Amino acid sequence: MITTTLNNISFQFQTNPTLFSPTAVDAGTLAMLSTTTFHLNDKVLDLGCGYGVVGILAGKQIGGQNIVMCDISETAIEYAKINAVHNQVSNLTILQSDGFQNISANDFTLILSNPPYHTDFSVAKHFIEDSLKHLTIGGRLIMVTKRLDWYRNKMKTVFGGVIVHKINGYYVFIAEKKQQPRKPKKQNQNTLSKKLKRKYQKKSSSNSALQSINI
Repeated sequence: MITTTLNNISFQFQTNPTLFSPTAVDAGTLAMLSTTTFHLNDKVLDLGCGYGVVGILAGKQIGGQNIVMCDISETAIEYAKINAVHNQVSNLTILQSDGFQNISANDFTLILSNPPYHTDFSVAKHFIEDSLKHLTIGGRLIMVTKRLDWYRNKMKTVFGGVIVHKINGYYVFIAEKKQQPRKPKKQNQNTLSKKLKRKYQKKSSSNSALQSINI
């Protein structure tokens, strides 16, 4: 059992040795939470929730009806549900999902994730690319890792920009989904603008007049 205080609220979390950071709340998660404020109008996805720290904290502050939590691990989902009940947070949506596989909503204002960064980048790539599709305009992806370059470059490529905070040896990345500017319509190269059409019509009329005089 982990006993901890987050945002001046006391929590207890039951864990399992097979889950990530089973003896204490992970320092990377704490770094990520230190940059995050939950608002009543937020809709939050705890992506890769583990035993439920982030989603349960968010639910405690803004109400469980605004929170979705998911993890690929059946054991993680089991303990997240136990901890939600133990910490008296109700109405959370907690479901087993391989990334976004079982996530249908696309109007999240916040997606938070502490991805498995000790393996290759395939999971993180999926998380980052699909987060863009599931955020509302102005929504943010907040992600924490111990690696800098790949994550910074990937999030900048996908979102068009990223803010990076270095906290206690971790990097917290914050990227916002912005309104995509409309691409200008390509003009048909064979189609003249109205202005050019009038110009050439006048020129054509003048040439016709000259030709008739010369005849």
